[in-house]
Amino acid sequence: MQAIHQPLQTQAKAEQRSVHSPNPNRGRRPNFRAMLRNKEMQAALGSGLLMLIAWGTSPYFNTLSVMLYIVSYALGGWTKAKEGIETLVKDRDLDVNLLMIAASLGAAAIGYWNEGAMLIFIFALSGALESYATERSHKDISSLLALKPETALRIEDGKMNLVAIDELVPGDLLLVKPGELIPADGIVYRGSSFINQASITGESLPVDKAEGDEVYAGTVNGEGALYVEVTKSAEGSLFGKIIKLVEEAQAEVPDSQRFIERFEGIYARIVVGGTVLVIAGTPLLFGWTWSEAFYKAMVFLVVASPCALVSSIMPVMLSAMSSSARRGILFKGGAHVENMAQTRVVAFDKTGTLTMGTPQVTDILTAAGIDRAKLLSAVAAIENLSMHPLARAIVDQAAREGLAIQDAEQVQTLTGWGIEGNVHGVLWSIGKTNDMHSGTNSTWDAEHARLESEGKTVSVVMADGEFAGLIAMRDTVRPQAAAAVKKLEDLGVKVAMLTGDRAKPAAVIAQETGVSLVYAGLLPEDKVKQVQALRKQYGQVLMVGDGVNDAPALAAATVGMGMGMSGSGTALEVADVVLMNDNIEEIAWAIGQARRAQRTVKQNMFFAITVITALVAGNFLQGVALPLGVVGHEGSTILVILNGLRLLR
Repeated sequence: MQAIHQPLQTQAKAEQRSVHSPNPNRGRRPNFRAMLRNKEMQAALGSGLLMLIAWGTSPYFNTLSVMLYIVSYALGGWTKAKEGIETLVKDRDLDVNLLMIAASLGAAAIGYWNEGAMLIFIFALSGALESYATERSHKDISSLLALKPETALRIEDGKMNLVAIDELVPGDLLLVKPGELIPADGIVYRGSSFINQASITGESLPVDKAEGDEVYAGTVNGEGALYVEVTKSAEGSLFGKIIKLVEEAQAEVPDSQRFIERFEGIYARIVVGGTVLVIAGTPLLFGWTWSEAFYKAMVFLVVASPCALVSSIMPVMLSAMSSSARRGILFKGGAHVENMAQTRVVAFDKTGTLTMGTPQVTDILTAAGIDRAKLLSAVAAIENLSMHPLARAIVDQAAREGLAIQDAEQVQTLTGWGIEGNVHGVLWSIGKTNDMHSGTNSTWDAEHARLESEGKTVSVVMADGEFAGLIAMRDTVRPQAAAAVKKLEDLGVKVAMLTGDRAKPAAVIAQETGVSLVYAGLLPEDKVKQVQALRKQYGQVLMVGDGVNDAPALAAATVGMGMGMSGSGTALEVADVVLMNDNIEEIAWAIGQARRAQRTVKQNMFFAITVITALVAGNFLQGVALPLGVVGHEGSTILVILNGLRLLR
């Protein structure tokens, strides 16, 4: 690590300034200002305004009125007409856009200029609302792209150089000034500040950071200057992973929406065919005049068009994705919202998902005449030279207790047992149970068995060949794990644990968290088989995991959810949903939101079909005025879109 020169520290202090952290709650609800900034909304409202002026001037200036209507048609209908023509030319298919344009032009052809303009206006307004939902969803999911840092201040040979983010490598030392974006994932080397991590983890409040704490690219530094040691390249950072996930999130379409899109083309042909049949057939069959037949055909063309049906799904899914993204739950597409609503079982990996994935010392038991602090300090001195997770747990425990890490000599590993070394003339050994700890008795054997029964990993400590004590360690349960399991069960969802760990530790974790279905000792391929068995027995399965070994099971589940902060790159690539803040308590909320989305879609489709059926029947049995048909049909479209936008809350 390069030295930090005093002039740099002085300069950094001089550059400190008061910064206001961005408010992560700002702009979370739909608002009229945001809608008005939408170009389609501006065109729709302009079309409506011209329609009203034309209607007001029609009794006095007929020619001017017609000209205003034409401009109103063009302003409100241009975008939809363009989309319809592109579909007709490229895909050789009809869609609802052409049906609406044809209906409005037909109304104008028989003198109903205002009704045609009203149709264009309301159709454009509903399209603008749907466009707003799409824009809002993309903004909530990918607004963090705007937070992508471009440059960083790298310290080299006591000097600061402005470099591109792509040039950073692990080990580089950066200076992050107050109010700046943190340019790379790293560890605070010196300094302290608060960091706004809302864009990455969804946390609503800034988090205090000091020496040794981890920081993430794309988060906002507060009032203090920080020296940060880079730990990951730009591509490997959490921010880089999110960007990749966001790009994937834009493409996925729910199966129900794909069906509606296929159905739309077939249905549009039926409506066009029915319109032609009404115009040509009813004068011959029922003796209607050509004018009556054309009028009813135009009403039929308006009320039978599937606008509301087509708009029943995507605004809902986009709104659900948007609200989820603000809570740190990133869906890779609407299809996964749809699938998550069907979840009957949530299967958790244990290590790193229900637990923190890092063992901690839980018990230190010493033999008679052995000082606890002396034992821990000596063992930590030896383990400090090892990178094994259990060794790091002992070293961390010594640091937490304020014990100095001494120097150990003649440290060597003992194959199949553990490690030993000399500390102040005493040969200390630590490792797993076997014949080497000959100094134990039945009391210690009972203690050893008790600790193992609690799901702990037990290491035996020897001093000059004599039994000195036991150190027990265990992976710690996530603080929110028990609450997360309880919330899922309250939803009627079964909770399972799939782990490669031994049965005893798995059973202890299951007992602490309340998991009812436990499957231990599983290899990656066994996890896949178990997921398939759960799907067969209970129904749709949501698999939650963080490691490379979880990737096959994530792919086999109905929905795979990866842990965004601690998860491996492979797990995140395979996952359909990413829990960016690793807060598993949010899983129940995500399932609930998906179910709300599903209910909203069903409400919309039922309402849309009912309105279309009633208006079509009324047109032929009783007669429906064109203005009423326009308001009824397009009004139902606006209502289903607004119903979907409720999920943005």
